[in-house]
Amino acid sequence: MVARRDLILGAAAVAAAGFAYELKPRKKKLLLDHGKMAEIVPVTFGAWSAAADPNLLTPDTTGKLAAQLYSELVGRVYTNAQTGHEVMMLIAYGDTQSDLLQLHRPESCYPAVGYGLKLTAPADIPLGGTVVLPGRKVVAVKGERQENIVYWTRLGEFLPNSAGAQKLDRLRSAMTGYIPDGALFRFSDVGLDASGSISQIEGFIRELVAAIAPTKRKALLGTQLANIMAGTPPLKG
Repeated sequence: MVARRDLILGAAAVAAAGFAYELKPRKKKLLLDHGKMAEIVPVTFGAWSAAADPNLLTPDTTGKLAAQLYSELVGRVYTNAQTGHEVMMLIAYGDTQSDLLQLHRPESCYPAVGYGLKLTAPADIPLGGTVVLPGRKVVAVKGERQENIVYWTRLGEFLPNSAGAQKLDRLRSAMTGYIPDGALFRFSDVGLDASGSISQIEGFIRELVAAIAPTKRKALLGTQLANIMAGTPPLKG
């Protein structure tokens, strides 16, 4: 005879399995619905022009996992024709962000190749008007080289600015039944004046985003911020 306790435990296990099944995402949600990041982000704008740079530090240095994590990697070095200032850009895009495949953040990948972190903190990146993009600033040092970094991540419609927020937003996406796409947008330069560099990088980001077609900005910023920049009403909720 089956004990009453065993029946209760069995029912609980079935309920838990059913709940887990309901939470399992079944559909993809892509904000980069047409084209590629390399096509959306302009090579030239204002005084800036870019050349491809395959040697930029990528989120995964082995290359094997990167092929699974990211559908597209775009590495460029932009040069300002008026000032000579250079900004390195890396965009890592993946059309599937799940528990196994998720964005690798600079505060993890830089130490993995020997950099020490002098600074890592949230950063509000001003895009003009009232639009502020939640991101992060990182200063990484290796020997005499100091790299000053400003970056943000997009996970579906979310813009997590920490690893903890990224995990939470991935769970929130899963609870809606969707597997979101995701992208990491990293901009950096080399120099000892971290504060001045970060300010210049933020100015560069502001110009770059403004140069992107309004209908394509959601792939970088999410729909709500893209709509605000375009002057259309934001999403509710």
